[in-house]
Amino acid sequence: MKVLVTDPIADAGLDVLTDAGYDVETGYELEGEELLEAVSDAGGLIVRSGTEVTEEVFEAAEELVIVGRAGIGVDNIDIDAATDHGVIVANAPEGNVRAAAEHTVAMAFATARSIPQAHVRLKDGEWAKSDYLGAELDNKTLGVVGLGRVGQEVAKKLDSLGMDIVAFDPYISEERAERIGAELVEFEECLAAADFLTIHTPLTPETEGLIGEDELDLLEDGYVVNVGRGGIIDEDALAAKAADGTIAGAALDVFAEEPLSADSPLLGHDEIIVTPHLGASTEAAQENVATSTAEQVAAALAGEPVANALNAPSIDESAFPRVEPYIEIAETAGKVAAQLLDGRIERIEVTYEGDITDEDVEFVTASALKGVFEPLEWQVNAVNAPQIAEDRGVDVTESKTRQAEDFQSLISVTVGNDDDEVSVDGTLFAGDDPRIVRVDGYRVDAIPHGKMVVTRNTDEPGVIGLIGSVMGNHDVNIAGMFNARETIGGEALTVYNVDSQVPEAAKDELNADERIIGVDYITLNGQN
Repeated sequence: MKVLVTDPIADAGLDVLTDAGYDVETGYELEGEELLEAVSDAGGLIVRSGTEVTEEVFEAAEELVIVGRAGIGVDNIDIDAATDHGVIVANAPEGNVRAAAEHTVAMAFATARSIPQAHVRLKDGEWAKSDYLGAELDNKTLGVVGLGRVGQEVAKKLDSLGMDIVAFDPYISEERAERIGAELVEFEECLAAADFLTIHTPLTPETEGLIGEDELDLLEDGYVVNVGRGGIIDEDALAAKAADGTIAGAALDVFAEEPLSADSPLLGHDEIIVTPHLGASTEAAQENVATSTAEQVAAALAGEPVANALNAPSIDESAFPRVEPYIEIAETAGKVAAQLLDGRIERIEVTYEGDITDEDVEFVTASALKGVFEPLEWQVNAVNAPQIAEDRGVDVTESKTRQAEDFQSLISVTVGNDDDEVSVDGTLFAGDDPRIVRVDGYRVDAIPHGKMVVTRNTDEPGVIGLIGSVMGNHDVNIAGMFNARETIGGEALTVYNVDSQVPEAAKDELNADERIIGVDYITLNGQN
């Protein structure tokens, strides 16, 4: 399988993929039609910030399983389009955290002590000692906008250097903030209290231009540092506030448009320090990001859990071996239930009983949804199945009960509408032997593989013989049979494993007998 890499990554990442047996193709200048052609047969795509992964790309990439972002920010990837097409999007949030945090701290010191400005003047022969009276960080207040991984690392580092930390982040708990020495406050309060302000929020429609004239006025006589994402600070406003002395200084590593234009207003002010997006530019960070991204791409292509998937359920690697056998059971139960239900699917319930309830089952539930929708959808997987349910207005519930009556672990998938519902239960025998053990409450022992026929009939002598004869007359070989009944003479349900597709004529012949209540032909494992 081919993995396309469209932005440069460290060789260590490429080695991970080639060692795993994947065909790695690099194309660092690809765009437009060339990009669409190159990605058309790729199973994996690795990008940094230089490649725009749009809906058009996903439309062209029919074999694409995963897009790996070698870095943190994913604003260049249309995640909604990825989800719609069943493509995993994963980033590498840990690889460059330390490097970005250290660059932030370095930029804070640089702007506080005018280090680059003094350096340039001394190189030009000026001993401008009296022109630079710096500020100390000790006993000052650091305002942090965005307490994600980098923001937390910056806060911890500068807290240890004697700064008081206030932070604005609506998505983090007070307990977590307190553990890193930060006090959570409202946005305006964070700016007003800060002697130094550092930005670590992602670029979204809500955060674009977040720091403008009014916000910079709140930072009066303070310093602002941005090593996060460009576009969050209004650069024209920042230049104006530096010019009129509202702020004492600024240090930016990221910009709304990159590379930074030579006529940018930021370049005309001595109080503003700029670096060309160097936050992650350390040898260790580049190697860590590359290997982390490559490992996630390889995992996705091998059908294994992806640790940093942004639009798909993920499973901790240590837990995956315990959960993996139940993924197929859940998917199969969903397929069987969906094909047995007569009518539109309006609700899906996935229930877990026994030991499986101790595990993280988010991925298992997504696999059950995949099974339900696979007979109905052209392209569905565990990535887009939850989105398909939402788009279709299907109500999805998940429940757990520690007690299991007959099995160590049991998964039940129920699909229904206002008129009917069907439930299918699956479990594992002897650790790794999957079985369907109940269909609508009937106890069976069916092997969930290949092609199946489920019949409902009255419990009378000769009915099973009739079914066998009709199947044989239509050249359908029965590989296995599992029968259950309510009571003697009541209703019975039988599951047959068969070797070939059941013709409509055979179903019609069976349904013509008054003892037959219903016949359903079910396909599993993508077979017809």
